[in-house]
Amino acid sequence: MSSSHSLRLDAHQHFWRYDPASYPWIGHGMDALRRNFEPEDLRPLLDAAGLDGCIAVQARACTGETDQLLLLAERYPWIRAVVGWVDLCAGDLEQSLERWAQAPALRGFRHQLQDEDSPAGFMQNPAFNRGLSTLQRQGLVYEVLIKAQDLGAATALCRQHDQHHLVLDHLGKPDVQANHLKAWAKQLAPLAALPHVSCKLSGLITEAHWQDWHSGQLTPYLHTALELFGPDRLMFGSDWPVCLLASEYAHTCDVLASVSQDAAIWGGTACRVYNIEGSTP
Repeated sequence: MSSSHSLRLDAHQHFWRYDPASYPWIGHGMDALRRNFEPEDLRPLLDAAGLDGCIAVQARACTGETDQLLLLAERYPWIRAVVGWVDLCAGDLEQSLERWAQAPALRGFRHQLQDEDSPAGFMQNPAFNRGLSTLQRQGLVYEVLIKAQDLGAATALCRQHDQHHLVLDHLGKPDVQANHLKAWAKQLAPLAALPHVSCKLSGLITEAHWQDWHSGQLTPYLHTALELFGPDRLMFGSDWPVCLLASEYAHTCDVLASVSQDAAIWGGTACRVYNIEGSTP
């Protein structure tokens, strides 16, 4: 593959072998997610959408999740990168990271900040901030998973940690059902002004009403993100299989494709941020 063609990637999806205790966030009305989702299930969907591969993101808060995703990435080279989980507050974080030093697919970590009792308070925890500084020193990406009301706290966090790429998941989860577009855009603007922060155009469909949404509700959010970040700091993510609560995979792709076909959004940004340029198997 020539260097002129950047890989087309789904920059945000999950794999799991379902059991209720490991996935407490799969709650009422989410029956579609209560089964296994494996690489063999995703590959035909990527092929149909003309995508070369994906980035697998943690869905459980345990180091075993990181190990599991890295094993899958070894077996399926089209899983181009893994965003795992590690306890950023742990005193032995550096030793934990050492065990994955030889894992070529590991590119970063995520913690489900949105599930903390006080996400804003957690983001001020000195141990968490020390952990985040450690990740940045080691050139690892951190993904920020919050809801819109915590965008202010997330902006303060990201401003403080500017030594490596940070990625906002799911556009900061705006309240699409309440149509708080203007308020969200105002909260997002200061974060988008930070040049080391990128954003995933993912998870938007499931912020709308699952059974009763249309793309016209979502496109204003996508256009706003484009204005604030520009395509070079945006990336497509399906959030599969979570997207299945509201939409088929192909339709999830189509919503964004109707707004932008920019090569950066469809893989170029992800290749740069996660350092996966040119790793075609």
